[in-house]
Amino acid sequence: MIRKSFKMKLYPGMADEYEKRHNQLWDEMKDMIHEYGGHNYSIYLDKETNVLYGYIEVESEERWAASADTPINRKWWDFMADIMETNPDNSPVSVDLYPIFHLD
Repeated sequence: MIRKSFKMKLYPGMADEYEKRHNQLWDEMKDMIHEYGGHNYSIYLDKETNVLYGYIEVESEERWAASADTPINRKWWDFMADIMETNPDNSPVSVDLYPIFHLD
């Protein structure tokens, strides 16, 4: 399993809405994440900065990258674009974090 971590940013005042939408995550989105090898997915919020920190374990970098082009993922990006920083295609502005320590 490959461990990945990244950060994204919410617009001010959007933390509750972000949490609400994720608590109601569409079944199709859950299925796609698992189908493309995503497991043990968590997102954390720094309330002082509105920075989100994501962690996911994936089976394959290539397979996971391909999930970005699925219709359900594109629909999710469009749905989330009004509450967070996004690129022109509505994908979240996301910065991969460098792993510096791990302990099992």
